[in-house]
Amino acid sequence: MRHALVLALGTALATTGFGLTAFAAPPEKAPVSAAASSSIPPAGWKRPRNAMGQPDLSGYWSNATLTPLTRNRRISDKAVLTQAEAKAFEKLWADALAESDAPTDQNESTQEVQAKLTGSKLVEIRPDFIAAGGDTGGYNTFWIDPGTHLVEINGQYRTSILTTENGMPPARKAGAPAARGGGFRDVYDSYETRSHGERCISGFGRNTGPPMLPNGYYNNNYQIVQTRDAVVIEVEMIHDARIIRLNGTHRTDGLRPTMGDSIGRYEGDTLVVETTNIPESQQFMGSWKNLKVTEWFTRLSPTKILYKFQVEDPEFWDKPWGGEYTFNTLNGRVYEYACHEGNYALPGILAGARQKEKEAAEAAAKSAADAAAAAAKAAPAKGKGKSGAD
Repeated sequence: MRHALVLALGTALATTGFGLTAFAAPPEKAPVSAAASSSIPPAGWKRPRNAMGQPDLSGYWSNATLTPLTRNRRISDKAVLTQAEAKAFEKLWADALAESDAPTDQNESTQEVQAKLTGSKLVEIRPDFIAAGGDTGGYNTFWIDPGTHLVEINGQYRTSILTTENGMPPARKAGAPAARGGGFRDVYDSYETRSHGERCISGFGRNTGPPMLPNGYYNNNYQIVQTRDAVVIEVEMIHDARIIRLNGTHRTDGLRPTMGDSIGRYEGDTLVVETTNIPESQQFMGSWKNLKVTEWFTRLSPTKILYKFQVEDPEFWDKPWGGEYTFNTLNGRVYEYACHEGNYALPGILAGARQKEKEAAEAAAKSAADAAAAAAKAAPAKGKGKSGAD
């Protein structure tokens, strides 16, 4: 038996932090060399082209990483760590994961296991692993694959995917619509009000994008296929196939397809993708109606693709902003992600909600009846209660 973990899903996944108080690392003695960095290409390497003359981005890739979307100051205030600091943290993470995955006593109660996990190094680094409470079930750490390395670009180890000055989203403009949170958890009127991830339509987090972001847990794998007229990105999480039309124009019919309307073009060695018409259900930090996402895919080395993104919405932010990370070659291939949660969970969720509504209605009716009976009992009987002579 392994330690049980409950993974807190939903919008919190996109802003996962390490939650680390401090770690020690030996001082950096020398700059990172090409041999120590898989994003610095070897001497003589040239970016490959496919048979159509396009920059070759095809193949199987993963964006799993220990670097969170936003900077966690419990790790560092710096945007970049030295190689020694990065390796020290990666070892600390590996040790914490191993500690959490150690066998447990079969005689221990769930509460006892949960208490141990709460005080573990793993939860100190990633408190979101236990945010939902371990007494409700969840996954063992054996089943998760949140990555083993920080994002490294040209020898720099990043503490956040966002490239803003403070590693955080910029301030929203006054009067911008409020960001939609996880309120769907308490809305049970219809299957249409439940989340896309729960309904097996698209993955939790933002694996599909745009922007495309690692979810911090597992299944952060992709396959890229290129043709003369399109680029298709198959996303393992919920088996989405994102189709990017090349050298086209954005639709003007008002329709907002899943994952938006993506138009791509090649600029030298880079695939540039612009996406508009994003549906409300796939909003990014509250923005969707006027949201424009621009993405850049550039082969950095034999084993890495540099992914950059920029978001802009004049209703929400004063200027465009974004981030970057690397896709790494996947040692394997992407198989079908057979999501069945929606098939089994939704009938139970909606049936449970209807039962609660029925019980609430019955309780309200009983309360009203009891109140009416009490009022009738307290009222004077007809023809009685008078004083004095007739």
